[in-house]
Amino acid sequence: MRASILVVDDDAAVRGLVVRILRSWGHTTIGEAGSTAEALEYADTRHPSVVLVDVGLPDGDGFSLTRRLRANPWATRVVLFSSDADPANNAAAARAGAIGFFPKDELLSPALQQLIEDRADDEQ
Repeated sequence: MRASILVVDDDAAVRGLVVRILRSWGHTTIGEAGSTAEALEYADTRHPSVVLVDVGLPDGDGFSLTRRLRANPWATRVVLFSSDADPANNAAAARAGAIGFFPKDELLSPALQQLIEDRADDEQ
């Protein structure tokens, strides 16, 4: 069983790229959101098991969104990503409750794929 995934980024081109990567890994249940508000609305109605969140959003930031998603009563894994590859983002992501942080240029990483696949295994 594949994880249900939500991709959150205000740049539609980046969302599209991430969706294509996820589909190439065999995922078919993928939602998209361009803002914190859209992400929360999607999560409240569809309960995705994995959410990939950009750190910079027009109506908030990915760290705050991660905390809100993790506070939901259903299990949600959050992975943060950003064009800012600052190593401090790893610690900030962990403090927010994310299971990982990836610079945008590493979104094809086998490590990201493994984090998502681990979630799919948990759902079986």
